Amino acid sequence: MDLAADLARPANRALALQFLAWLDERPRTYADAMDAWRTSCPRLSIWEDCRDVGLVALRPAGGGMGAARVELTTAGARVLAGAAGE
Repeated sequence: MDLAADLARPANRALALQFLAWLDERPRTYADAMDAWRTSCPRLSIWEDCRDVGLVALRPAGGGMGAARVELTTAGARVLAGAAGE
């Protein structure tokens, strides 16, 4: 599966942009992301897909995996800024 192409599909793009905007609002932890964006549906794995294509990254923090920061990468910020200009 080509994740970049899959994220370019309109429905997935909209959801990915919503996720990126959510991350951009304020600092988020892995626990925050899992609570808000976890799904049991393999077709709606937007946060994992964004991570896999380099739009977001996990940054270690004290307190284990749940405390790790989920942050926009430069590429993710670029995608979000480009969408705002559309």
